[in-house]
Formats: sequence, C-alpha cells, structure tokens
Amino acid sequence: MIELSTMDGVAEIVLNAPEKLNSLDAAALGELSAAYAEAERLAGSGDIRALVLRGEGRAFCAGRDISGVDPREDDVQGYLGGLVEPLLQRMAAIPVPTFAVAHGACLGVGLGLLIASDIVYVADTAKIGSPFANLGATLDSGGHALFVERLGAHRTMDLIVSGRLMTGAEAVAAGLFSQVFPADEVLDATRSAAARAAQGATQAFVASKRLVASLRDQRLGLWASMVEENRAQAALCDTADYREGFAAFQEKRKPEFTGRG
Repeated sequence: MIELSTMDGVAEIVLNAPEKLNSLDAAALGELSAAYAEAERLAGSGDIRALVLRGEGRAFCAGRDISGVDPREDDVQGYLGGLVEPLLQRMAAIPVPTFAVAHGACLGVGLGLLIASDIVYVADTAKIGSPFANLGATLDSGGHALFVERLGAHRTMDLIVSGRLMTGAEAVAAGLFSQVFPADEVLDATRSAAARAAQGATQAFVASKRLVASLRDQRLGLWASMVEENRAQAALCDTADYREGFAAFQEKRKPEFTGRG
C-alpha cells in the first residue's frame, strides 16, 4: 500500500489504499516506516533534497484501520506507542524539507502524519479535527498538542466534544497548517514547492528545521533561541552553499546550490 519514488531530487511517498481511505493498520505502518527509512538514507547520500507525502483517492488518511479489531483485545499502546510514535519521530527528523498534501479526511494517525511533516498544503475541502466522540476514544498522534498550541484550550475541547471537523480553509485560517488551495490544485502546488526546495540550500533548511523543533519542544525564549541561531549560522559558514549564496549575491546572479556541506 505504500509507494516510494524519486525524481529530480524529490522523494514522493504515497499512501495507496484508496478503498479504505488510506487508513493504516500495523502492517501499513511498518511499510511506511520502511519507506521513510529509505528516504532518510537517500537524504543522507544527497540523492534527495525534499520529500512529498500524499494519499491516493478521496482522502489523505482517515486514521487507524480498525476493521476486524476486537476492542477487548486491542493493544492500543503497542499500536500508538510502539508503531505510530516512532514513525512520527522518524518523519520529523529526516534531514530534508518535507511536504504533505492534505485532502479529504485527515484524521487520527492521518493528522499525526501531517503534524510530523514540515510544510502542509491543504485542500479547501479537507476535513481536520477529532472524530473520536462516537468511538469512546480520544484524540491521539499529537493532536492535543497541535490544537492547544494553535487553537487554545477552549476551542480544542469544543472540537473534541462536538466531533466537528474543520475544513481545510478553516484549518489554515486558524494557523494549523501552511497554505490552502482548491482541491484540484493542491497536489501540483505541493510538488512545485518541493521541487523549488530541492534546488535550495538544503543544509540551511535543515538548520532552520532543527531550530523550529527546539522552539516548539523546548519552549526556548528570545535570547536562548538567538544563541542557537548564531551557532547554526556559524556552522553554515563552512558549507559550500553558504559561500555560493554570498558569491551569487555579490555577482548579481542566481545561486546554484548543491545541498551539500
């Protein structure tokens, strides 16, 4: 169900089980983790410099595949803690800019996949929220942290208790994700953005990716974050792309970045 391809420095990972809205069981999570492990290897060798994650069919990912799951014997801790959480951590750490295409249902684990991506372009008709009110379950895969940070506690609880789903346009307006596009344009827009990123200064993008993660996870203040920025900038001074960027600016030409240190 998981497909990985590469072209012109961009990896594309596809959730390809449209008949079940790309919902993920344990086997599919294993396939997805393996795809990201391969993408990580390609990023480390410089063969890719950006990544796109998308879903086939009417939805990005409707969450966990619970067909056939007996709730009396369900190892939900094994599924979430043993499979989902390590996958999301691996996705977040991959050393290139990562893009996700959100369309249709983006729920549960599907929402987590978006959270673990760097940049999320959203179809205006996407559905984002907490659909668990009728399941006797709770929001997972990082959803609480995202919603409380961006929406506040009251709006988060409203979404959870009501089960109301936000449209893609609402989600972007609320600051959840990057940009919103008409449903028939979002994939092309994402691929174009990833292609541009793949021609950019990859090491600088990765430095910013790490800084953003530190600000989010460690809650660095202004001055502490400035110290980290200074360190990152000093490290970038030793890269070929840094020197190329300066030379291109001084010579009034477009830079030609290689993405290497």
